[in-house]
Amino acid sequence: MGIGSNLGDSRTNCIEAIKRLRKVENLRIKKISSLYLTSPVGFDRQNDFLNCVVLLEYLGAPRMLLEELKKIEKEMGRFDTIKWGPRIIDLDILLFDNKVINDEDLKIPHPELHKRRFALVPLIELNRDLTHPVFGRKLREFLPEIEKSQKIKFLGKISFDEIGISDVPGD
Repeated sequence: MGIGSNLGDSRTNCIEAIKRLRKVENLRIKKISSLYLTSPVGFDRQNDFLNCVVLLEYLGAPRMLLEELKKIEKEMGRFDTIKWGPRIIDLDILLFDNKVINDEDLKIPHPELHKRRFALVPLIELNRDLTHPVFGRKLREFLPEIEKSQKIKFLGKISFDEIGISDVPGD
């Protein structure tokens, strides 16, 4: 799952989203990527984003997870603006096992995943061997094909203390 923010205190927003994820029934956080400062994609007249990826174990259906993510976004003050515009928090299902879903309001894998450095780099950090379920290629194979204008800068790890996890989640 991808997390992004470019309004307000983006680091705090990302951490708060992770804290709220921990409260979702049947969801367990397994790993959290580093934080990355990334250039906006699609609409570039806005602040840079702070992005990370969280590897989850979720026992419900993808649609149920989407509903939980939308609820968290709304509770945190997200409102719709222009497409790819600024947002206080953005929670996206990037992959869900090897499922492929192409509903109007739920697309898995995320349709832009293979074109977005800000999603691929943290995903690859968590699992170098992830494969795109539609294209059958390793995610890392897409990186050389992405526009060089998509900048990404490593900012460091989120400490587990920051999100209230006393022990490091295991695999």
